[in-house]
Amino acid sequence: MVDEKQNISGQRIREARLQHGLGQVELAAALNVDHGVKLEQSDISEIERQVRSVKDYELDAIAQVLDIDPIWLLRGNN
Repeated sequence: MVDEKQNISGQRIREARLQHGLGQVELAAALNVDHGVKLEQSDISEIERQVRSVKDYELDAIAQVLDIDPIWLLRGNN
């Protein structure tokens, strides 16, 4: 089995979520209520573990909820 990561932003999403004091369930709820993006806690977990890919509209909504630049989620500080 090849160990391919499905996204490059998962670790930064987790970092930003924790900095905002949000659990995965809370992030999923905020995405649904504020942006109509229906992700479950398990989806957030898979994104953060880089098991599941993240769609562009999901990434944008996550960045808005966490009040961060979506480019940072993709590229980090470098």
